[in-house]
Amino acid sequence: MYHAIISLVDLLAACAEGKNVYTEIKCTSLLPLEDVVRVVDHEDCITEVKIAYVNFVNHCYVDTEVEMKEIYTSNHIWTLFENFTLDMARVCKKREKRLSDPTLEKYVLTVVLDTINAFFSSPFSENSTSLQTHQTIVVQLLQSTMRLLECPWLQQQHKSSVEACIRTLAMVAKSRSILLPMDLDAHVSSLLNSSAISNAQRNASNYKTASRTFPRVSATANQWDYKNIIEKLQDIINSLEERLQPLVEAELSVLVDVLHCPELLFLEGTEAYQRCESGGFLSKLIQHTKDLMEAEEKLCIKVLRTLQQMLVKRNKYGDRGNTLRKMLLTNYLQPKRAGSKGEIVDTSGSGSDQDWSVIAAVQCRLDREGATKLVSDLIMNTKNEKIFQESIRLAIRLLDGGNTEIQKSFYNLMTSDKKSEKFFKVLHDRMKKAQQEVKSTVTVNMSDIGNKPHEDKDSPDHGNKGRVTTFMLPNAPSRYPVGVGFRTGHDSRERNQSNEMGMAVLIMEPILRFLQLLCENHNRDLQNFLRCQNNKTNYNLVCETLQFLDIMCGSTTGRLGLLGLYINEYNVALIIQTLETLTEYCQGPCHENQSCIVTHESNGIDIITALILNDISPLCKYSMDLVLQLKDNASKLLLALMESRHDSENAERILISLRPQELVDVIKKAYLQEEECENSEVSPREVGHNIYILALQLSRHNKQLQHLLKPVKRIQEEEEEGISSMLILHNKQLTQMLKSTTPVQEEEEDPLAYYEKHTSQIEIVRLDRSMEQIIFPVPSICEFLTKETKYRLFTTTEQDEQGSKVSDFFEQSSFLHNEMEWQRKLRSNPLMYWFSRRMTLWGSISFNLAVFINIIIAFFYPYVEATSMGLLNSPLIPLLSWSLICFSVMALFTRRYGIRPLLVALILRSIYQLGIGLTLNILGALNLANKIVFVVSFVGNRGTFIRGYKAMIMDVEFLYHVAYILTSVLGLFVHELFYSILLFDLIYREETLFNVIKSVTRNGRSILLTALLALILVYLFSIVGFLFLKDDFIMEVDPLPNMKSKATPFEMQTNVNAFTESCSSDKINCTSGTVMPEVMAEEDEDNTERACDTLLMCIVTVLNHGLRNGGGVGDILRKPSKNVSSTGAFCM
Repeated sequence: MYHAIISLVDLLAACAEGKNVYTEIKCTSLLPLEDVVRVVDHEDCITEVKIAYVNFVNHCYVDTEVEMKEIYTSNHIWTLFENFTLDMARVCKKREKRLSDPTLEKYVLTVVLDTINAFFSSPFSENSTSLQTHQTIVVQLLQSTMRLLECPWLQQQHKSSVEACIRTLAMVAKSRSILLPMDLDAHVSSLLNSSAISNAQRNASNYKTASRTFPRVSATANQWDYKNIIEKLQDIINSLEERLQPLVEAELSVLVDVLHCPELLFLEGTEAYQRCESGGFLSKLIQHTKDLMEAEEKLCIKVLRTLQQMLVKRNKYGDRGNTLRKMLLTNYLQPKRAGSKGEIVDTSGSGSDQDWSVIAAVQCRLDREGATKLVSDLIMNTKNEKIFQESIRLAIRLLDGGNTEIQKSFYNLMTSDKKSEKFFKVLHDRMKKAQQEVKSTVTVNMSDIGNKPHEDKDSPDHGNKGRVTTFMLPNAPSRYPVGVGFRTGHDSRERNQSNEMGMAVLIMEPILRFLQLLCENHNRDLQNFLRCQNNKTNYNLVCETLQFLDIMCGSTTGRLGLLGLYINEYNVALIIQTLETLTEYCQGPCHENQSCIVTHESNGIDIITALILNDISPLCKYSMDLVLQLKDNASKLLLALMESRHDSENAERILISLRPQELVDVIKKAYLQEEECENSEVSPREVGHNIYILALQLSRHNKQLQHLLKPVKRIQEEEEEGISSMLILHNKQLTQMLKSTTPVQEEEEDPLAYYEKHTSQIEIVRLDRSMEQIIFPVPSICEFLTKETKYRLFTTTEQDEQGSKVSDFFEQSSFLHNEMEWQRKLRSNPLMYWFSRRMTLWGSISFNLAVFINIIIAFFYPYVEATSMGLLNSPLIPLLSWSLICFSVMALFTRRYGIRPLLVALILRSIYQLGIGLTLNILGALNLANKIVFVVSFVGNRGTFIRGYKAMIMDVEFLYHVAYILTSVLGLFVHELFYSILLFDLIYREETLFNVIKSVTRNGRSILLTALLALILVYLFSIVGFLFLKDDFIMEVDPLPNMKSKATPFEMQTNVNAFTESCSSDKINCTSGTVMPEVMAEEDEDNTERACDTLLMCIVTVLNHGLRNGGGVGDILRKPSKNVSSTGAFCM
C-alpha cells in the first residue's frame, strides 16, 4: 500500500521540479507541510517514505519560483530539521564501520543534504524571522554534517556535497551572528581555509587545460563567491539608500513647495510675482494636466502625484534632510519673505506630521484653481488605469479631514453641469466589474487559502495589523498617501495580494474611501445624491456597495457560515472599508439610505450579522486584530441603521438573522479575550462594549434579549424579592435563617455587569422636537473623577438658558479630562492620594474652626473687659465644661451628634484653663495648618502645579484658598478681627448662597452701567445747583457736645495753664483776673452750614443726601419765602 503512496508523492515532486509557480501552489494545497512533517517525524516511518516526502518538500516548498511563506514563518521545517539530525546521527554512529542500510545512507547523503543546502541558500530565507529563534538547531545541523565529513568510508562525490552543506551553514551562522562552540568554530574555519587553498592550487595547475576544453566549472565555489559579492553589494545599496533617502525626500518636498508657491521665486512687485500669486501658475498646471491625459500619460501621472504631495505635510527628514531642506528653501524660495507671508515656513523641527488648518487651506486653494473639476473630468474621461487610480487618490486627498468646502464643490459640480450621470456611471461600472471578478475567482480563493488553518499562530503580522492595504505608504500619516499605490504596486506583498484579488478589485478600496469622504460630517445632500441623482438614469451606489459586500463575503454561494473561506488577510481591509462606507451612508441619520440597505434584496444584513456572530476562522488564529476590527465596524453599521428610528422595522429585520443568545455569548467572549490580547492594538473589551450597546438598542424590540442582558446578580436579586413578596416574609428571624442557609459563592467577574456599569445614556431633542435616547460607553478613565468635581460641575454649570448646559459643559471638558489623567497618576503616590481624597473633611474642619474662633471673639472681645466682667471667674464655667465633655463622649458612642460637642467642651475648658488669647492662638494655628493640608489635597486632586504657573495664577479657586491662608496668617500674627473675614467661606461652601451672589454678579455690567448713568445725572444736577442754587444749600448740623467750640476742653485748659505760667514768670498776678475766653463762655447759636460753595462740595452733598433722603436733595435746600421773586424758578 505504501508503495503506491510513495509513487504518488514522487509524481507530485516530479511535477513541481523546476520553476513553475502554479504547479507548486497546486501541489502544496494537495499536501500541506504540516501533514508532511507529521509523517516524516513519526517513529514508525520507514526510510523510503521519508525520501519521497522530503524530496517533495524540497521541490514544492524550498526550491520554488515564489516565496512559500509557510515554510519560513512556521515551526514545521525546524521539526523536520531536528529529525534530520537524528537520522544523520544514525548514519555516523560508528565512524569506522559503514552502515548496512544503504537506503538510509542514500537518504542522508543526497536528499537531506540537498534540502538543507537549498533551504539555507534560498534568497527567501534571508528574510526569515524564525531562524533567530532556532539557532540551536542550526548548530546541531552543523555538528552533524561535521561528523559526517569525518567518516572514513565517505566517498569523494558525497564528500563535496557535505563540504558544500557545511560551508552554507557556516556562512548562515556568520551572517546571523549565531555563536558556535569553540571547537566547532575552529574545525569549520580550518575546513574552509583548506578547501579554498586546494581549489586555488587545482585551478592553477589545470589552467591551460581548462582554457582549452572549457570544462564545467565547479558550481559550488563560484556560486558561493558570486552570492557573497551580491550580498555585500546589496548591503552597500541598502546602506546608501538608508542614508540618501531622507535627502531625496527633502529635495522632492522643496520641489513641491516651488510648484505650490512659485511666486516666491521672483521679487515682490514684479509681474511674474503677481501672476503667480493670483494663482495663475497653479491654474495653468491643473488645466495642462487634463491635456496631458491623452498625449503624455506618464507626465500626467507625475503631476497628479505632485498635487497629492502638496496636501501632505511631512516634517521629518532627519537632521541632514532638514538641513538640506532649509538650504534649498534659502536658495530658491527666499524664506524671509515667505516666512513673513506665512506660506512657506520650514517646520521640519516641529515634530508634528499633520497640521490640518494648513492642509485645509491648501485644499481650498487647489479647489479654487480647478482641482475638483480636474478630478471629475479625469475620472469620467480617462481610459488609462493608472491615471484613474491617481485621480481617485487626489480626490481622497482633497476631501481628507472632512473638508466641507470640497464636498460642496463636488456637489455643485455634479448638479450644475449635469455631469453626475456620466460620473456615477463610471463608478457604477467599476463596482460591477469588481463584483464580476470576485465571483469568477471565488473558487480559486478557496483553494489557495486551504493551507491557512495549518499556519502557526506565532507567524508574523500580515499587513501590519489593521488598515493596511496596497495603497499604504510607509511612514505616511494618512491611509491613502501619495506617490505609492499602484506606482510601487507590484512589490512582493502586492504580488501575493494579486494572487487573491485582481486590480479591478484592488481599486475598490480607494473608490469606497472616496465615497465615504463625500458623506463625511453627515452630509445629507451627498448621502441622498449617491442613492438618487434625479437623472434619466440613476445609479444607486448605496445598493451597489451593499451588493459588493455581499459578494466579497461569498453569500452568493449560499454558505453564510463559511465566512472564513472568503475572508483572509488580503481582502479583510477592503471588507472593513466597505463597512465603514456603508456606515457613513447612514449616519446623521439618513433614513432613506437606512431603508435602502435594510430592504435590499441581497443578503447584506445577514452578512453583517454573521460577521458579528462568527469567529471568522482561520483568520482569527493568526490575526485577531483584523477580526476584532471587522466585528467592531459591523456593530457600528447596525447601530447606524437604527439611528434615530422611531419605528421598529429595521430592528425587527436585524433580529431575524441575529439570535439573542449567540449575541450575548459574543459579548461575553469578547470581554474574556482581553487578557489573551493584552498587546493588541484593538481592545476586545471595547469591541464587546460596542456590541453590547447594539444589543441594548435591539432589546427594546425583543424581550428575550432584554432578559438575557441582565447581569446574573440582578436576576438573583429580582428572584429573591419575588419569593419574599410572594411568601410575605415579615418575620425577621426567619429571614435571617434563610439568608444564613444560602451558600456563599465566590463572585465571578460578570461581563454583563461590567458593561452595564460602564454604559450610560442621555436624552437629546432633535430639530423636529422629537426626543431620542442616546446610549454611549463610559470610558474607564471616568472612574477617576472625584465626587467634589462632580458636585461642583453639577452646581456650577449654566442651566438657566436653553442650550447653555451643553456649551458650558464642553468648555470644562478639557479641564475634566486633565484632572482624570492626573487622578490616574495620583494613585501611584499613596500618601498624596490619602490627603487628596479627604479634601471635603479638611474643608469642613477649616470652616468649623473659623466659626468657633469667631464665636469666642464675639463673646469675649476685648479680653480685658470680659475678664473684668467676671465671665471667666464664674464657677459655672468648669462645671459646664466638664458636663459638656461627658455629654460629648457619650454622644460619640451613639454616633448621632458627631465630634462637635466634644470640641466645644474642650474649647471652653481651654479658655478657662489657658485663657482666651492662648486658646485663640492654638485654634488659629490649627486652622492655618489644616488649611495648608486642604490646599495640598486640592492641588493633589486638580494637579495644579503640573499645569504651569500661568494656569495656577488663572485658577480662581486656587487663588481663593491662598487668600484664605493669608487671612489666617493675618488673624494669627496681626489682629484677631481678621478671622471674621473667614466666615465668607460659607458662600463658597453653600450652593444656595453661591447662586444668590451669582445672580447679582451675573448682571454686574448692567448694574455698573446703571450706576454710571446715575453718577452722570448727579454730576449734571450738581453743576446746576452750583450755578443757580449755591445760597440755597444750607444744611443744619448737630455738633457733638465737646465739639461746640473751635477747640477741645483739653486744648482750652492747656492754653490757660500756659497763660498762667507766662504771667508768673513775669511776676504778674494774673490768676485773679483770669477770665475764660468768650468761646468757652458762650455757646454757638448758629447750627447751619453752607454745603455748595465749591462744585466738589455740591457733588458730595447731592450724592450723600440726594440718595439717602426720602425727598431727595430737596430736603436740605433752604425753604424760600413766597414773597421772594425767584420762588418760581427755585421750584422748577
